[in-house]
Amino acid sequence: MKKLLFIFLVTFTSVTSAQNLIAKSADDITPLIIGKKIPNLTLKLSDNTDVNISELLKKKKTVLVFYRGGWCPYCNIHLQALADAEKQILDLGYQIIAVSPDSPENLKVTEEDDKLKYTLVSDSKGALIKAMGIAFEAPDNRKSVIYIKSDGLNTNFLPVPSVFVVNRESTILFEYVSPDYKRRLKTEILIPVLKNLK
Repeated sequence: MKKLLFIFLVTFTSVTSAQNLIAKSADDITPLIIGKKIPNLTLKLSDNTDVNISELLKKKKTVLVFYRGGWCPYCNIHLQALADAEKQILDLGYQIIAVSPDSPENLKVTEEDDKLKYTLVSDSKGALIKAMGIAFEAPDNRKSVIYIKSDGLNTNFLPVPSVFVVNRESTILFEYVSPDYKRRLKTEILIPVLKNLK
């Protein structure tokens, strides 16, 4: 019995600590799974004010998106697609929150350039991205841009682009995590998922 308990504790500790580390590559991540809760952390909004993630999620069921940054053309296409589908998403009773390592100042640029109405959140230090288990070591050719866009707070990680559908209790109901940053969850698939979860 003691041996089984020891094996369980070692396994649990390994999985828990793995979600706070930065994976070597996008293929090596260990994301939180359906049924787990989004960690309660304080990050920044585009106006540089603090925001508690749990408080944001309590407002409405949420489409929680993680993207690499406003410098990434694939991310901007995805953010725009979400903006185009925002009315449908709102009508289904959901809000959209998008998180990236960009600084609040750079979030504001993305909001203005893409004319986004939904909430962008800055996780420049990667607290939530790492806790979600989707952080991986950025390729060398991206390290200078993420350093600049995070105002020097991020030197080495990127999030794997991901979409989590979360209830008001912060529990994950659905997820789409793609190590290939060019592949994003299409809104044509997201909308039926949201309808089915209703």
